[in-house]
Order: sequence, then structure tokens, then C-alpha cells
Amino acid sequence: MKYIVCEKPGEFVLKEKEAPKRKTGEALLKVTKVGVCGTDLHAYAGNQPFFTYPRILGHELATVVEEIDSNEAGIQAGDHVVVMPYLSCNNCVACKKCKTNCCTSIQVLGIHTDGGMQEKITVPVDILIPAKNLTHNQMAIVEPLAIGAHAIRRAGLQQGETIVVIGCGPIGIGIMKLAQLAGATIIAIDVNQDRLNYAKDKIGVNHVVLAGANTVDEINVLTNGDMAAAVFDATGHKGALESGPDYMSHGGRYVLVGLSKGELTFTHPAIHAKETTIMCSRNATVADFKYVISVLEKGEFPVDSFITHTVDYTAMIANFDSWVNPATGVIKATINF
Repeated sequence: MKYIVCEKPGEFVLKEKEAPKRKTGEALLKVTKVGVCGTDLHAYAGNQPFFTYPRILGHELATVVEEIDSNEAGIQAGDHVVVMPYLSCNNCVACKKCKTNCCTSIQVLGIHTDGGMQEKITVPVDILIPAKNLTHNQMAIVEPLAIGAHAIRRAGLQQGETIVVIGCGPIGIGIMKLAQLAGATIIAIDVNQDRLNYAKDKIGVNHVVLAGANTVDEINVLTNGDMAAAVFDATGHKGALESGPDYMSHGGRYVLVGLSKGELTFTHPAIHAKETTIMCSRNATVADFKYVISVLEKGEFPVDSFITHTVDYTAMIANFDSWVNPATGVIKATINF
């Protein structure tokens, strides 16, 4: 079977190997589509934390079951399934508190262990979620939307609250749409006007702000001086991450969804005065995945406009560099296997 491996930063290679054989407790899956995310882009660029090479990337997967034993979920050969790509120990302090998303020894497909940029893959049955009513395009975006759903749940978002989302990439857009469904008023911030236009025209956010010297003043005006009850960073950019508390109200919450490789600096008097709650949001849980699947089943997310670029795996290497360039207009790229 064919697979694509990132041998080192900046280098993908298309190779061939024998198809995997499943073990007891595993399922053999045919990978039909892989979503490309910021983690993949960072791994290719060589600035992804928790990463080693060579690595088969890919953790946003649309799959069909080829082989599986009898299981509690009733999943059978031929079923569409979403893979929750987080391998957790189920025994550590986090797992015992149902926080498998931040297991102390977590292994994420495509990051800590090989992922789905291959024709077939074996995974534990307990990380499969039935998705019989979803298309392959829908299945491939469940994972990034689940990350947004988890961040919203972490923030304890309340209907009627005003939030700021920094970054109109796939994760940020997911947060915006899901927060909108939860009844929030959304202000989107980005450095790219085209992405802001997408957030406004296709997602329907209430306000968009082009990041710059006057961003704080603009947020102040839009919120009548209150600022945002919750701020979400979906960039992972050091400067953006450090700016988040500036947009937040007194008594507000700041959720760091994007991941930076380095250190962050905040001015203590400023965050102390607001009694700032700073929290990180990592990965997602089964509940988040199931919620997103229900949103997609109801047609409440604009999948067709969200997936902007799709190529077959044979053309992926030739196209990947262009997806890093914002000028190409990529929001979500996917690869067909």
C-alpha cells in the first residue's frame, strides 16, 4: 500500500509498504480522506512541539471499516467511522478524571505516533466513533471542529456573551460557528482580510477586526467598553497569544487553543486587575466528537465552503508548499486516498 512520510522538515516522500494486520482489540480501516491541519504545517516547517522524524502525518481522518471484531458500539465492516486520534492510558490522574484529552502519556496519531496519510491503518476499536450519516468530507473535519467544541466547553460559554476569537484558520472558524450556535456574539480578529471576509460572509460572525495598532480600541467600541467575556486564541502565534488579555473584560476568561513552542509573557498587574482566568484547551473528548457529529448531521456547518482545496494523495507533495502560503486562499485542504 502507498503512504506519505515526512522524513524531515521540508521533505515528504511517497513510499510503499505492506498493509498492516490488526491485532486483538483493533480495527483495520481504509482511509478515504485526510484533513491537513496547522499541526501538519508546523511539523513540515520543523516547529511543531512534541514531534520527531520521520513521521507519517494525518489525524483528521475519514475512514471505512474493513475488519473489526464484535464490539459494544455495534460498528461493523463497511461502516463510516471517525477516528478520535488520541491514544490515552485510561489509568493516569487525568484519565481517571475523564480528561483523556490531556492524558499524562498521550499519543496522538500523526504526532507522537504514525498517522493516517496512508491507504490503510489499524487503530484500537475504542477510539472509533460511528458516523454512518456523514460524508467523507464531513468525517474529515470532525476532529478540528471537536477541538473548537472542547475549547467552548472549557470556557463555560453562556448564551448572550460576547467573545473574541483570534485567528480565522480552521480551528478559529470552528470556534466561531459553534459559539454562534451556542448563542454568543462573535468578534473575529485576523491579519488576513480574505479570511475575515470568509468569517463574515460564510460563518456569519457579528464583527470582524483587522489586527493592527488600533485593535484594542476597536474591540472597546464594539463592546461598549465592556470588552469580551471570553477570548480564544486559535493562532499559536506568540504575539497574538500575548495580546489576548487585552481584549478580555474584567472577570473574563482567556482560552489558549493555539500552541506556541516558546515562552509567553503577560503583564501581571494587567491580568491581575481583571482577575483573569487563563486556561489552556488541548485536544477533545468523546463528548466533543459526538456533539460535532450531531452538528454536521443537521447541516449546521458550511462544509462545502470550509474545504477549499482537495487533491489525490499522488499530488499532495507537489501541492503542500502552496497550502502554507495564505495568498492561495486555503482554509481547509484535504487529501483523497
